Amino acid sequence: MSRVCELTGKGVMTGNNVSHANNKTRRRFLPNLCQVTLISDVLGQRYRLRVSAHALRSVEHRRGLDAFLLKSNETELSMRARLLRRQIAKKTAEAAVAAA
Repeated sequence: MSRVCELTGKGVMTGNNVSHANNKTRRRFLPNLCQVTLISDVLGQRYRLRVSAHALRSVEHRRGLDAFLLKSNETELSMRARLLRRQIAKKTAEAAVAAA
């Protein structure tokens, strides 16, 4: 399982450990990934996603998974999130046509 956020695309970064004697050894900075269940209001379903803590805060800031996915860039999303985004966009378009 890759260490990449499904919503933001945030992944592993590399850098150096620098000792007091200024010796440099390679290290990895891992993203803070959480296995969470997010609810889609439009689709009325729950989805388990592996997202970073930063992405989780962004989802809450934008008032839910649906608003976050519709506003996000599709290139950053995982394949599952892209499919979910398309379903939400389709459902909201149908609801807008039915309301008009």
